[in-house]
Amino acid sequence: MKFIDTHIHWYVEDFKEDLAAAITRAQAAGVEKFILPAVHKATHAPMMETAARFAGSCFPCIGLHPTEVNENWREELDFIAQQLSGNAQTFAGIGETGIDLHYGAAFITEQKIVFEQQLRWAAAYQLPVIIHAREAFEEIFSVLDKVKSLPLRGVFHAYSGNMDVFEHISRYGDFKIGVGGVVTFKNAELAQVVETLDLRHVVLETDAPWLSPVPYRGQRNESSYIPFIAEKIAALKNCPLEKVAATTTANAEQLFNVLM
Repeated sequence: MKFIDTHIHWYVEDFKEDLAAAITRAQAAGVEKFILPAVHKATHAPMMETAARFAGSCFPCIGLHPTEVNENWREELDFIAQQLSGNAQTFAGIGETGIDLHYGAAFITEQKIVFEQQLRWAAAYQLPVIIHAREAFEEIFSVLDKVKSLPLRGVFHAYSGNMDVFEHISRYGDFKIGVGGVVTFKNAELAQVVETLDLRHVVLETDAPWLSPVPYRGQRNESSYIPFIAEKIAALKNCPLEKVAATTTANAEQLFNVLM
């Protein structure tokens, strides 16, 4: 069985001491490719260095994370524009971008502007968009309504909505949901969504080093734990693990254009 981790921050300090070993563990577990979401300008160089070091396995994205939107948001957008100009094929996607109100709404206006611009880039460069939506679906939809004529596709990372929310999302384009360790948590609402939703709408992710699945909850997460997520999905769907692996991997291959 082969898997793709569609959301992994290999380039952060948490993996500084054992990155190669962690990637080797993931590959031994069948996780062969990794999508690296961007955070902001300061993390771009280490992300690109990681992608170059593990070329063919790690695929970088470009974007500005909503929690990193602050007074210098214009400078951050200028940097993204420079990176995309003439080099868009370097990136597997745009993001992660979106809106996050968990820590407050001080920059909500700027978050919306930044999110809309990244959606427009995703459409213009025909790249998938990785959307971060935390306590902000209403605001996310208000921005998507403004660009609903654009040909968009992508993934709602760390999905936290219900089926009604997913049906609303589907109005805007070909969107998957990113399912990670949360689905293994006791009484997780995500499990109900996964149980109902067709597998063709699902991709696997870790968001490592955060959100480890059971039985590693509370510890550093890594891509080698993807099979635990897939096993939980197989149990919820009452289907073979091989089907979960094959379907979610095909979904990720098509979405991010990273063929095995």
